[in-house]
Amino acid sequence: MKRSRRKSRQFPWPMLVIGVVAVAAVAVAIFRANAPAVTETPPAVRPTATPVQSAATPASAAPTDTPPAPTATPVTRVESPPPTPSSPPAEVAPVQPAPVYTYTIVNTFPHDRDAFTQGLIYLDDIFYEGTGLHGQSSLRKVNPQTGEVLQKIDLPQEFFGEGITVFGDRLFQLTWKSRRGFVYNKNTFEKVGEFEYPTEGWGITHDGTRLIMSDGSDTLYFWDPDTLAEIGRVRVRDEHGPVVRLNELEYINGEVFANVWQTDRIARIDPETGQVVGWIVLPNLLSAADRSEPVDVLNGIAYDAATDRLFVTGKFWPKLFEIRLNLLE
Repeated sequence: MKRSRRKSRQFPWPMLVIGVVAVAAVAVAIFRANAPAVTETPPAVRPTATPVQSAATPASAAPTDTPPAPTATPVTRVESPPPTPSSPPAEVAPVQPAPVYTYTIVNTFPHDRDAFTQGLIYLDDIFYEGTGLHGQSSLRKVNPQTGEVLQKIDLPQEFFGEGITVFGDRLFQLTWKSRRGFVYNKNTFEKVGEFEYPTEGWGITHDGTRLIMSDGSDTLYFWDPDTLAEIGRVRVRDEHGPVVRLNELEYINGEVFANVWQTDRIARIDPETGQVVGWIVLPNLLSAADRSEPVDVLNGIAYDAATDRLFVTGKFWPKLFEIRLNLLE
């Protein structure tokens, strides 16, 4: 019988090493699969600018060391200051309160009670007067001392006469709603022309270069005296806003004096800016006896440039007044 020889058995180190390496590789793979992704973007740097303080936090408060919770990137917002309601628009200069003038009566002249005065001019020691109302509208020359009507023409029934002005040898007269005006020879009252305009006609004067016209609104219109085309306009305002119902006009020393319809006030207007630079208040010109018969509103301004005299009257008034202005302190 053949005797077998037992071989000596050795520990399998190579297999153990291989197994350990394999297990480690699997573990690393699992760890990488579950770990958060790492990007190449460097970490954000906190801004060093001073953060915007809330109304409840003093500007000098120390910043906290606790970083803010991660959020979407904030957008810096600059708040504009709210507008101040009382501030005027940037393009309109603020209007200062205008001085107020009262009056002293210097002279009193007779005036036709039947004259519904719409325009008044003093020139060469004569009053030129335009009157209104349908069927009563006229153009006349009047003796200042006696009130006598020296020359007169009547307008056709359909026209309601309004303001007048003399430019050179021509006299211009507006009508109210007909949108038609007339041009006369100032000496003979012969009609030498007619013209049209797109608004109502109220008052008219001139500054030596331009005709200046009102239509009852807050606007003064400037016309070329030869073509009668509009060449400009300005809106009239005082510290309270637009001044409307501008009526009879007179140009005096660089200002437009304007009756404000249905009031006892005259506005003194800078024609270049439209700003009211003064108010003339004329209450109680007429006495109780003067009002014994019906009278209407103050309307009619005339100026004697040679002697610096100012005249005023009204519709159906029995008197015409020369006045001196007094600044109200």
